[in-house]
Amino acid sequence: MYRKSQELEVLLVHPGGPFFARKDLGSWSVPKGEYLNDEDPLDAAKREFEEETGQKIDGDFISLLPIKQSSGKIVTAWAVEGELDVETVVSNNFEMIWPPGSDKLRSFPEIDKAAWFSLETAKQKINKGQIPLLDQLADIVKV
Repeated sequence: MYRKSQELEVLLVHPGGPFFARKDLGSWSVPKGEYLNDEDPLDAAKREFEEETGQKIDGDFISLLPIKQSSGKIVTAWAVEGELDVETVVSNNFEMIWPPGSDKLRSFPEIDKAAWFSLETAKQKINKGQIPLLDQLADIVKV
């Protein structure tokens, strides 16, 4: 999601859970998730956005070229202009054993916060493998 004010801004989300609790630069992401082979990728992107933010998303979606992260994961993404109050974001949860070896199953939010960033700041915050998505957006959307 992006918005235009004095400059182009993008919405990024920060992963929840203990592994990312104290990480900032290079840890943020576009809202995303996995989809099944028989699921339309854009429909999956809308579903994942709602699961991660608690907000439905709609509008004129701009298809971006898929990117490959260093992990080998292929990210297929779309851009859409919109507004979202980051204070109202409520994510779905996941469960994991924490601390390791404790046999204690704990629940954590999939994302623990969302924020709007200028492109310059977003490039510092986002997982470096996703920077090409921001570059594509900058080439397409002019303020």
